[in-house]
Amino acid sequence: MDAETEDAAEESNESGQGEELPEPPHPVNWNLLTADEAKVEWRELNKWVNWLRRTYGLPASVLPPFWHRHAELVWELSALHLHWLCAYDPEENGSAPLGWHRDFAEARGRLREWVAASGTRLDRDRPTRQTAWPGEKPAPSVEDIVIPHRDADFAQFTGEDIAARRQAEDEFYAGLNPDTGELP
Repeated sequence: MDAETEDAAEESNESGQGEELPEPPHPVNWNLLTADEAKVEWRELNKWVNWLRRTYGLPASVLPPFWHRHAELVWELSALHLHWLCAYDPEENGSAPLGWHRDFAEARGRLREWVAASGTRLDRDRPTRQTAWPGEKPAPSVEDIVIPHRDADFAQFTGEDIAARRQAEDEFYAGLNPDTGELP
């Protein structure tokens, strides 16, 4: 590549042409994500959680390997991730990282509570126990399962979540009237 071509390529990248600009941080409502959105959010959250646990040396009692199987942990970690993204944004106030660390200390207490309540451990997991209210069917019993490979479990779990979302989307769109775009 000659110098002129390199300069043109560099200029194109600086102007934002030829590559997508990242979206600004935004809250993630896990209940409303499409399959494609969920795929991106799962990947980004997993990368950040791995960074977080290594950077801060978090034990499984605060951040267990199977956090992705527990909605209460997903929501907490997702909110913490958003807070971190905003606190470390270059446009943010210089003291924002201190606010994040203060809130992170508080969040670690909540994470401990969620982990203790859920029963997830370093090498095994079980669904979070549910309490049946009067008039409801009794909650199913929960059993621990040994999970030998965390990354394989994450890939399978999130793959199933994405497939379920895609199926729901397909079913929704299949029910639309092709002429009007309305539901019958």
